[in-house]
Amino acid sequence: MKAVQKMASNVFHSPALSFEMVAKCSTTRARASHLTLPHGPVQLPMFMPVATQASLKGLTPEQLEQTGCKLCLNNTYHLGLKPGQETLDAVGGAHKFQGWNHNLLTDSGGFQMVSLLKLATITEEGVRFLSPHDGSPMLLTPEHSISLQNSIGSDIMMQLDDVIVTTSPDKERMREAMLRSVRWLDRCIAAHKKPETQNLFCIIQGGLDLDMRRECCEAMVARDTPGIAIGGLSGGEAKDDFCRVVGACTVLLPELKPRYVMGIGYPEDLVVCVALGADMFDCVWPTRTARFGNAITKAGVLNIRNAKYAADFGPIETGCGCMCCRQTEDGLGITRAYIHHNASKETVAAHLLTIHNVWYQLNLMREVRQAIIEDRYPAYLAEFFSLRYDNKSEYPSWAVNALKSVGVDLMSD
Repeated sequence: MKAVQKMASNVFHSPALSFEMVAKCSTTRARASHLTLPHGPVQLPMFMPVATQASLKGLTPEQLEQTGCKLCLNNTYHLGLKPGQETLDAVGGAHKFQGWNHNLLTDSGGFQMVSLLKLATITEEGVRFLSPHDGSPMLLTPEHSISLQNSIGSDIMMQLDDVIVTTSPDKERMREAMLRSVRWLDRCIAAHKKPETQNLFCIIQGGLDLDMRRECCEAMVARDTPGIAIGGLSGGEAKDDFCRVVGACTVLLPELKPRYVMGIGYPEDLVVCVALGADMFDCVWPTRTARFGNAITKAGVLNIRNAKYAADFGPIETGCGCMCCRQTEDGLGITRAYIHHNASKETVAAHLLTIHNVWYQLNLMREVRQAIIEDRYPAYLAEFFSLRYDNKSEYPSWAVNALKSVGVDLMSD
């Protein structure tokens, strides 16, 4: 059943979502917009931290809130296993369960077809898993995925899709997965019990075949979901191919709906995908890399475990607004030396770097948004790459090529 909608010149409304276009880059396809969800407003473009088990590793809900996060992810598959649907229903959903009063997005569980492939069997009915906890069988159908997400109470739910790694040479299987994802979306829509309070997004599949992606875009757009995701990427494909898929899809998607590229988190990927016309991104990388002692900065990723930081009493990054760096600049506390000292022996180092990395990612998107609003995004891109690389010969060719396709020549003087 289609959502009742109201369309103005720059606003889209559905029962549980409104999307307002604020500004568009005059050169690239970058957009700045205002998204309103049941648990409050979200400014786009934006990065979403991943709280797989209803927790962001190393951060309390209050600390996550202090980074400015208004929308983070939970994992349907894992929450369906533990604590389980009965507990989620009893507590009143994942917001209450984890003490989070802002927005949540849940994936469908479909990505586990790739990450847990040895434990999964895929048929038209759904996906049969063996629990990684106790080996017990679990059948994840489109209907069960939606039922779990209804119990979780996420503001944005994702359809169950048939996910194949983009590097698979089996074109027939890729097409089967794309068409099945469309059929499964119909089943998800029919099973959705709370369209007035939860948004269901479709997911475009089709591997690296642009014609298949375009065919899927047409079918998915016709289903008229409140938002649209581009899925199946970050599977080891070449970055040039990845960018071509994102670019081919965004030009076919409705202008006044949010566009979500799933599983994207490296800073270069984020700024390029924004230029290609995408709005929302998620990835575990910023938090995972923090646990290995790495800090994300404007100049690149710093391994604070390196011996050269043992007597470095500066902040993680000068000028950063996160609570760790702010305290240091006031002469009160957290230094690179302190994190280096603890990186191999205490969890506090991972905790502090997680705060910093999440702040960096969210602030990067805040800067991107402001540059779009002020119509200086090409200049922002030039500055971004110049800070990360010593000279232009080091710029990643895939980024140069992708940005050139939308009117930005990073190599020009």
